[in-house]
Amino acid sequence: MNQPVNLSFPDKISLTVKREDLLHPHISGNKFRKLKYNILEAKKLQKKALLTFGGAFSNHIAATAAAGKEYGFATIGVIRGEELVNKIGDNPTLKFAQQCGMQLKFVTRGEYRLKADAEFIKKLEAEFGDFYLVPEGGTNELAVKGCEEILLPEDQRFTHVACAVGTGGTISGLIRSAFPGQEVLGFPALKGEGLSDDICKFVPQRNWQLVTEYHFGGYGKVTEELIVFINDFFDKTGIPLDPVYTGKLFFGVIDLIHKGYFPENSDILLIHTGGLQGIAGMNNELLRKKLPIIKT
Repeated sequence: MNQPVNLSFPDKISLTVKREDLLHPHISGNKFRKLKYNILEAKKLQKKALLTFGGAFSNHIAATAAAGKEYGFATIGVIRGEELVNKIGDNPTLKFAQQCGMQLKFVTRGEYRLKADAEFIKKLEAEFGDFYLVPEGGTNELAVKGCEEILLPEDQRFTHVACAVGTGGTISGLIRSAFPGQEVLGFPALKGEGLSDDICKFVPQRNWQLVTEYHFGGYGKVTEELIVFINDFFDKTGIPLDPVYTGKLFFGVIDLIHKGYFPENSDILLIHTGGLQGIAGMNNELLRKKLPIIKT
């Protein structure tokens, strides 16, 4: 569903939000798209379990757990941070995943960096048996294929398509399916190099660029300025945003509009990739730090 943003912007610029967050109550946004063909492949291979990786507030962990419950798979989540093993009850994401039946394995950050290492995967197979491996963030060729389906024929009118970027799968699908003349803008939610190289593994096109100034300190980092923006946007439009991905995307696009980045009459489509489940956990952290909480 495309929802116009009924706010006034300079240079006759208009914003529309593609509400991917409304696709499914628990497998929402880009996670629905990324898991779609991976689930079909797992069924084709007659796998009984899905194993994947994520952090304490991972949208991907929550969505994979929900998908396993809905489509009849056992699920295993390899979680970054062994200190979390006794804190599941205090973490809304991990608690939800466990309630969906996901078996959680907590590893050190050093071990977690081995998530693509063949020997580490063999150890996991020895521990858990046969499983279908879904990469961290869900990004692989099948995920990109699913994300190609985000844009529809009626989206051809937009001059720009903008999305948040984590592992690069969603933007890769958008780049592949963008219409002639459209520019795809990605707003990384994390600091660090290498994202462009990751995206180039999936796409030959050059109709895109990354805007790297709006990560607010890195993955999972927020500021009071960002929280105020998210709450103000929600009050004015009724559209909830998460603080890790979509809040930073929307902040960045609107800031660039006011800085004159976009040509006159630009018609911009923002992809709402979901992630709203993470707000509860973030609000717990914000309360602890005596900062304003995020409205939903």
